[in-house]
Amino acid sequence: MTFAATVLVGEAFVGEGADAAHTNVVLGRRDGPVATAWATALASPSAGHVPFVTVVRPSVPVQPPTLFVPKAAAESELHSRATWGAAQAGLALGVTDAIEAGLIPREAVSDLLIIAAIWVNPAVTDLDRAFANQRVAAFRAVRAAVAGAPAIDDVLGAAREGAANPFYTPSDEVLAQSSAEVRAQ
Repeated sequence: MTFAATVLVGEAFVGEGADAAHTNVVLGRRDGPVATAWATALASPSAGHVPFVTVVRPSVPVQPPTLFVPKAAAESELHSRATWGAAQAGLALGVTDAIEAGLIPREAVSDLLIIAAIWVNPAVTDLDRAFANQRVAAFRAVRAAVAGAPAIDDVLGAAREGAANPFYTPSDEVLAQSSAEVRAQ
């Protein structure tokens, strides 16, 4: 059976506050739609959002080739260092950790590409925490992609409890009101 015969998508959020990492990955084959998206994104930078090839060290790109797509434009020198330095290093090691753990088969690496959309908060304060959070987030996002997680029952169960994320959690009153409006449709 071919590994990643379809496009695999994963997400992970790790950490708290300004040094948290939010990572979305799209993993697919070099001869499929991910290749087109990967090349198009690399060749089409926009102001403040310049995709780049993730490296473990200069001139040593991570394998499978991983495109780092920043979700936030760099706003300060520290934010730039966190994005181009700490988060890139965390992404590189998170992907290699996934290979070491057997999530991505070594024999499939040369057939694959990864696109990683990475959130680094402009208010980041600690490069080491940003690195560590990104490494774990990258690993977990790849793991989720490979596993096809979350399962629909997990999604529906979480939705019944109400949507929430680090930036917004609706009150019970707002949840009840909006739920009633949806049921009335």
